[in-house]
Amino acid sequence: QVQLVESGGGLVQAGGSLRLSCAASGRSISTYAVGWFRQAPGKEREFVAGISRGGAYTNFAASVKGRFTISRDNAKNTVNLQMSSLKPEDTAVYYCAAEAWSGDPRTESARYGTWGQGTQVTVSS
Repeated sequence: QVQLVESGGGLVQAGGSLRLSCAASGRSISTYAVGWFRQAPGKEREFVAGISRGGAYTNFAASVKGRFTISRDNAKNTVNLQMSSLKPEDTAVYYCAAEAWSGDPRTESARYGTWGQGTQVTVSS
């Protein structure tokens, strides 16, 4: 079973950038599609971005498209989420999740069996 640990969260001003990393251990992350999700206080967890296990396919929530990019380095067992032009509404706990799935990354959180502990992102106005 793969274990996931997120890092890179923090406090940033609106318009700034952050790079989140999801480090895998226990198994190679190359056999998993990986998704990033976020949950703001009082709101449901929502899909942010996903990447297929080979990296050929990505998808993004409409709210972050054009501002966020997702990439993976299977040799380093990591998946990164580069966030730019951050807005206060991006404030949330961000989670990475893995699914043993060979297709396009899926947007439903229930599909993902392994989750990290989350990292807080706070964007000030």
